Amino acid sequence: MRGLKKKRRVQVIVLAGVALAVSAGLIGYGMRDGINFFRTPSEVAETPPPPGEVFRIGGLVLEGTLVSDQGPDITFTVTDGGAEIPVRYIGSTAPPDLFGEGQGTVATGTFQDGLFMATELLARHDETYMPAEVIDALEQQGVYRHAEDEGA
Repeated sequence: MRGLKKKRRVQVIVLAGVALAVSAGLIGYGMRDGINFFRTPSEVAETPPPPGEVFRIGGLVLEGTLVSDQGPDITFTVTDGGAEIPVRYIGSTAPPDLFGEGQGTVATGTFQDGLFMATELLARHDETYMPAEVIDALEQQGVYRHAEDEGA
């Protein structure tokens, strides 16, 4: 009787371990396309990612580069002060209302032949918001200063 309880306990532990391993594998498999790394234009210019890799690029929309055709397709250049990367947005929806020249943006897509092909475009949602990664990258380049620092 005692050996049977011990055998059952080992079976339950092994079964739980297998279930945990399968769960972890399924979670990893499901998230493989959902994880997007953030890069600045300077990082993309230094070490271009392999074709087909989906990532996010962020910075400021360079003044005078925004070209909007009829429909949702637009082209512009994103910069962090150290490098400029041309972007073509080919999304299924129009760009956000707050998207414009001189504004902070984050685009998701792939880098092909020196052009970032964006499928998703994000813009700041009020007068003071910009993604933390974009602010950090722009501050490192010396392009961006916080609003409270400008009054001093």
